Amino acid sequence: MSDLSAGCHLLHVDMDAFYASVMIRDRPDLADVPVIVGGGHRGVVLSANYPARVHGVRSAMPMTRARRACPQAVVISPDHDAFSTVSSSVMETFRRVTPLVEAMSLDEAFLDVSGATRRLGSPLQIAEMLRARVYDEQRVTCSVGIASSVSVAKLASRRAKPDGVLVVPSGQVTSFLHPLDVGELWGVGEKTSEMLHRLGLNSVGDVAHTPLRTLQRAVGVALGSQLHDLAWGSDRRTITPRRHTEDPDKSMGADETFGRDTDDRELILREVLRLSAKVAGRMRTAGVAGRTITLRVRFADFTTITRSRTLPEATDVTQEIHRTATRLYDALGLQRARVRLVGVRVEGLVPRHSVHRQLVLGEREHGWAEADQAVDRAARRFGSAAVRPASLIG
Repeated sequence: MSDLSAGCHLLHVDMDAFYASVMIRDRPDLADVPVIVGGGHRGVVLSANYPARVHGVRSAMPMTRARRACPQAVVISPDHDAFSTVSSSVMETFRRVTPLVEAMSLDEAFLDVSGATRRLGSPLQIAEMLRARVYDEQRVTCSVGIASSVSVAKLASRRAKPDGVLVVPSGQVTSFLHPLDVGELWGVGEKTSEMLHRLGLNSVGDVAHTPLRTLQRAVGVALGSQLHDLAWGSDRRTITPRRHTEDPDKSMGADETFGRDTDDRELILREVLRLSAKVAGRMRTAGVAGRTITLRVRFADFTTITRSRTLPEATDVTQEIHRTATRLYDALGLQRARVRLVGVRVEGLVPRHSVHRQLVLGEREHGWAEADQAVDRAARRFGSAAVRPASLIG
């Protein structure tokens, strides 16, 4: 199977029912229940999980219509902070594989992995690794399309849903494309699809086998040329690294759900330390530092609170982030409250080289920052688990 992906170095990764998946990942009782994420009575559907989609519920559908289509659905209000947090973490995962990541939205991106195959294996192996890593870190699934052009990769990811991978080898592009309805071509909207159908061009194959000049006379020179290239899978669009407007990378964070709700302070703060180290490591890899530390705590009844503290100077030091997060936790004054999830986030990120640390009289020449750098060097050489705080061992 890995041989089929040879030469297909473009990946389109699309999260599965992203907004709904994020909202129910800590709600196992809703795993098989129709769930709609959206606004109030007059709002629209932001996302629906797959059990709800079986009943015809779709994104952008008015909530009143969605409730009529699936009256048994559980409706949940969106948590945009959670969406942004998960999206940022997922995009960071992609960028650890390749710098050529073009984020199209919070929940989808194109990747060019041509420079990573020698290190990580075939495009298919890379896709499977990414899917496993995203699920392991964020507990949401994604689907991946693999092809030699971006438009075919995007179509392939749609066909791979949910939670799958589909490779379209270079020699099988036309057999994959031509049976599809013309409306499935990337960039063909409802009006263009209707126009092509009126012209008798119902399938992608119909468009492909229409002479280019005839197609251009019918729909215009620019659109005709574009449709012709798309129908043969020969679009030459390349990946342009960019971040989505809602993924400005102004913050980085991570969270963890405990296997069992707990009120054990030592256990909770040990997890806060692990998350602080994880976030700080990502920041140093990205060459950024931040001033605002945010602690997120979700209780057994799913009530979620956040507390933040802004430091005098931006930092990427694990111990400083952990110390601040610990103080935020202790300031909550929790006694017997059982905690389900904790998260650590650093906001207000700026390039690390722009931070000028204020010198303190009597301060050691070498401290935690240098220790972190040594840990990073060891991790790059021996793996992420090579060096870690003693309290996290075992």
